[in-house]
Amino acid sequence: MRHTKAGMLCLISTVALAACEKNEDAEVTRALKGVNVIDETNLNDIMLTVADPNEGVAYFSRALEQDPDRIDLQRGLGKSLIRAGRATEGAVVWGKIVSRKEVTNEDRIDHADALIRIGDWKKAEGVLDSVPPTHETYRRYRLEAMIADSNKEWRKADSFYETAVGLTTKPGSVLNNWGYSKLTRGDYKDAERLFGEAITYDPSLFTAKNNLVLARGAQKKYALPILQVNQTERAQLLHTMALAAIKQGDVTIGKSLLEEAIETHPQHFEAAVRSLRTLES
Repeated sequence: MRHTKAGMLCLISTVALAACEKNEDAEVTRALKGVNVIDETNLNDIMLTVADPNEGVAYFSRALEQDPDRIDLQRGLGKSLIRAGRATEGAVVWGKIVSRKEVTNEDRIDHADALIRIGDWKKAEGVLDSVPPTHETYRRYRLEAMIADSNKEWRKADSFYETAVGLTTKPGSVLNNWGYSKLTRGDYKDAERLFGEAITYDPSLFTAKNNLVLARGAQKKYALPILQVNQTERAQLLHTMALAAIKQGDVTIGKSLLEEAIETHPQHFEAAVRSLRTLES
């Protein structure tokens, strides 16, 4: 009898121990799953920000082979393709995302952005029209302004640009876009002002500096403004100013600016040399 009781106790102990081990295994699995989710989220963020864009494309493509229905991985692939300059492929991916029931307004804005990058303005406009007017974000109004520009709806464009500027703490790029819009309309003075503002927000924005020189050149202001530039950038701006002067018919000034650009550049400035040779011949 004693042996039977002892056997039962051993059996109960074994079952209890097995149950404890199973519970511990389950807890460990849950904990590891949580850690994996955190690690994956961090890795996804890294691939969308600091990683090389093409590495991001490869990473999200591989992840989607394992789990093709995950919309967060599809978004990661779409954003990585845009970062990598592969807008045509990006537009296809975003087109698939916006057809899903989990689609968000930000997804539609990303789709419109991709469509604008490949020049499909009409379709981009239709996508933005599907976003409720209550969804007021910097990106939305920036794209709305660009589409209004493409339609030459200047009043609407100005309104959208102004709204976009008010919705971000870093308006340098949108001010540059607004300035370029003014430049294409022939409003050179206002364009110059907007490019100047863009540079105050982002002194590294060379595109705005180049556009500022174009706006000044169109007004026959051939002196470079005071800007934070290195020697190579200064030479490039002088070249831009020279071409603007030549376009205005001020050939002598343009030639002088080309010679200064060639002299300023720390290396051989092929583009300016070619322009000067063309001018002289």
